[in-house]
Amino acid sequence: MHDEFLCHVTAYGWCDGRRIGVPLGTYRAPTLALALWWLRDRALWIAERLDPQPDSPHYPPNALAPVPDTVTDVPGVLRAWCADEGRQELVADELADGRLVRIAASDETTEYELLAESVDALRMQRTIPALVVPVA
Repeated sequence: MHDEFLCHVTAYGWCDGRRIGVPLGTYRAPTLALALWWLRDRALWIAERLDPQPDSPHYPPNALAPVPDTVTDVPGVLRAWCADEGRQELVADELADGRLVRIAASDETTEYELLAESVDALRMQRTIPALVVPVA
């Protein structure tokens, strides 16, 4: 069982012909449960900022406009991922087995990426090349 997890959230877009990543947050989770909680929290945080409740008193009337049906509903994708217990269990199993997990959703301008990986697995990856170096 892996004890500590490094989690990242990044938004990627295009600027001047280059793909640019903007870090939106990093968290070093001391447990698997906290890593999953943080990923869900950040996914909902992104969804709420992309798709706030239109009847909120914080927005003047007609300040928000719906997007066409042809545009991927990133907030909907992220909310669905958060609500899907089966997918949450799959992520938990992958992380517990030491594998990198990537959750991504994108629309026509931006890709939103949530990553998590075991700190122990990262440490093991760093030591493996040293173990296979031939001694001459």
